[in-house]
Amino acid sequence: MRILLTGATGLIGSALCQRWQHQHQLIGLSRDIAKAQRQSMPALRWVDNINDVDFNQLDVVVNLAGEPIAAKRWTVAQKQRICQSRWQLTEQIAGAILQAQTPPQLLINGSAIGFYGRQNPGCIDENFSGFYPDFSHDICARWENLALRAQTDKTRVCILRTGIVLAERGGALSRMLPAYRLGLGGKLGDGQQYMSWIHLEDMLGIIDFVLQHAECQGIYNATAPMAVTNQQFSKLLAERLGRPELLPLPAFALRLLFGEMADLLLFGQQVYPKRLLDAGYSFHYNQLRAALAALKL
Repeated sequence: MRILLTGATGLIGSALCQRWQHQHQLIGLSRDIAKAQRQSMPALRWVDNINDVDFNQLDVVVNLAGEPIAAKRWTVAQKQRICQSRWQLTEQIAGAILQAQTPPQLLINGSAIGFYGRQNPGCIDENFSGFYPDFSHDICARWENLALRAQTDKTRVCILRTGIVLAERGGALSRMLPAYRLGLGGKLGDGQQYMSWIHLEDMLGIIDFVLQHAECQGIYNATAPMAVTNQQFSKLLAERLGRPELLPLPAFALRLLFGEMADLLLFGQQVYPKRLLDAGYSFHYNQLRAALAALKL
């Protein structure tokens, strides 16, 4: 297939490049082509402007681009970057799909379980509508709405509300591991907030699954079926590394360190991938202990 991939140098995008390099014709969109060429597959064709892509010649668009949400403190300027890096490009992509005479058959668009906002314990599937209207919800809600504009009888849209992606390099684990290796890891706040996670292998598997199953359309929770509390996550990660779990971080310390962004760490959601399971996707990693064991940490 001819696939346009945005966010191709990110955690999921770069892994997709590795997975697809001999299967599909890939076009990567990047603001810095020289940097992207150094980081990614040499066979990938790169463009730095969406207008350089003929959407009549594409089969699929995978739109994963966006400023990392937890990389920096949420200043007003950083919030703007987080939003516009998602909204602006997605609006352009949806517009280009609608204007094409022979548009791509599929748009796979990123989103996050942050759509649900902070939640009390209790299982949340795709039918849940009691979202909490915080910043993470606002980002995702508009992002999804912009992507859904591309949906017609010629183009189906699949939106993946992704949890914490576990990988050997990059992502959330890369920021956690230094403290845990020193024996300084521990729960955050009271540790009772849920963490909905997914192994990178399943994340790639889900993208392939919706690509290959023409009946797939709409919103999907891209999380493993068994979320864990932050306390459970901390215990299992320390156990995996053979280190003690010594240093819990109280909520006030997290707020001093990260400001409003601490909400991402102190509040969570117990998310369940009902629609993926109903569609027949079989997870490689259902349980966190096995997922961590499979990673070379």
